Amino acid sequence: MKTRLTELLGIRYPILQGGLAYLARAELAAAVANAGGLGQVTATSLPSPAALAAEIARTRTLTSQPFAVNLALSQHRDVLALLATALDCGVTVLTLTGGNPEPVLRRVAGTGVRTLVLVSSVRQAQKAEALGADAVIAVGQEGGGHLGRDDTGTLVLVPRVVDAVSIPVVASGGIADGRGLLAALALGADGIEMGTRFVATQESPAHPHYKQRLISGHETDTLVIKRTLGQPGRVLRTDWAEAILAREQQGADAAELWPLLTGERNVRAALAGEMEEGFVWAGQSLGLIDDLPTVAELMEQMVAEAHRGWQALQAVWG
Repeated sequence: MKTRLTELLGIRYPILQGGLAYLARAELAAAVANAGGLGQVTATSLPSPAALAAEIARTRTLTSQPFAVNLALSQHRDVLALLATALDCGVTVLTLTGGNPEPVLRRVAGTGVRTLVLVSSVRQAQKAEALGADAVIAVGQEGGGHLGRDDTGTLVLVPRVVDAVSIPVVASGGIADGRGLLAALALGADGIEMGTRFVATQESPAHPHYKQRLISGHETDTLVIKRTLGQPGRVLRTDWAEAILAREQQGADAAELWPLLTGERNVRAALAGEMEEGFVWAGQSLGLIDDLPTVAELMEQMVAEAHRGWQALQAVWG
């Protein structure tokens, strides 16, 4: 498969693994890279720049292929210190999610480092291109994690962004199989990014309870929290998430809500498996997940399914 994205990043398949707070670690990133996609290491979930350097080094012991470092700009961390570490370590691809990407894009301009910016609207995509981003990742409201405020679905958002910018567009949100890959390419995207689907793989460090909820769940088993904070995000339906939403609906202010939304509560569910005592990010694509493959098996299945779908479409006009 050859698209502008595979050419830009030097990868075999136009499939990216999401940044996945607390989960995008060396084993998962390397598995995706070795299978022909672009794996990512989360930076902002790590405790220090030194920990990021160690994670990058560990990833390199597991793969010789390109991988990215994800910077979550909206978190209250010294992102520029993490950026400096990534650059010192020779990272060649950065993805930027949440917040204003301008300081990071300005810092890496002219270095040859490839930058991809997560967007949820045409305006954000155009701004990212104007600031020098090499590609944008357009996430529709079906996606897991933090979303835009406009509730625009992937099927509409992706072609809108494709028509609005000249740089490659990566489709994200609601994609978990080869049919989604083929559909994204048909919409004009140059590739896809998946988060929830990669959580439910053998190499993912997510707790088995989290993975099982993704496998057994349906597309209706998610809800959106943090709307009243201006940062809507889609999570798996758990007792804790239901409680957060109820507090929002009752008019709780930020001071009351933030203690319920700590990273510790995310880790408690995602890594410790105490699913009803915390929250985990999940997109509606969980309705398409019914197994726990290795990353290599998943990638092979997706590419084969996309190819079969393409052949079937050709037959329609045959």
